[in-house]
Amino acid sequence: MGRKNKQQKFSENRESVNVLEPGKANYENIQGNWQSFFKNKNAIVVELACGRGEYTLTLAEKFPGKNYVGIDLKGERVWKGSQVAFEKKLSNVAFLRTHINNIDELFERSEVDEIWLTFPDPRPKERDEKHRLSNASFLEKYKVVLRDGGWFKFKTDNTALFDYTLNVLTEFDIKHHFFTYDLYNSELLADHFDIKTKYEKIWTEKGETIKYMKFRFS
Repeated sequence: MGRKNKQQKFSENRESVNVLEPGKANYENIQGNWQSFFKNKNAIVVELACGRGEYTLTLAEKFPGKNYVGIDLKGERVWKGSQVAFEKKLSNVAFLRTHINNIDELFERSEVDEIWLTFPDPRPKERDEKHRLSNASFLEKYKVVLRDGGWFKFKTDNTALFDYTLNVLTEFDIKHHFFTYDLYNSELLADHFDIKTKYEKIWTEKGETIKYMKFRFS
């Protein structure tokens, strides 16, 4: 792809059909129209704070019968994921460059079949709780867009964030809740799909265990 500066990448995002961002018609009109966008009625899987889309891209390759949408605010990260999707000819991938807080304005009620939250910023300071992507306000939004019976899956290396999330979930009516503090030595390992993000590799090499949970909203 060659070296490109930030403005070149942003320009390509504006032209890329697999990138949806404010100001583009495909972004402004996407709510309730994802089947038309992907030109099929396949299940929609969303990755929150997707970064360069490692999970989005790998899952899309492994499961071509599903559609994958990565959400991240950083334009350069979205650009990288978008370009890799083009290189690999993945027509079942799209990227939303936006605040995750907007998720309930970009998907209709029950339009999403599964949500992944992989290694988000733990936001350890108490004053930053409102930015934690597993706080109650965000979970309320995920509950709206996630279909009945759809899985919410969460991976992190951060024990404090994992404990915080478990505590927040006591405020919700959930079912089929499974979790582990050591994914690689757990019966839940099959959910991993042998995908390791950049940060997952860094922390596991330092000896940190990977925490994982999945649940459904009742």
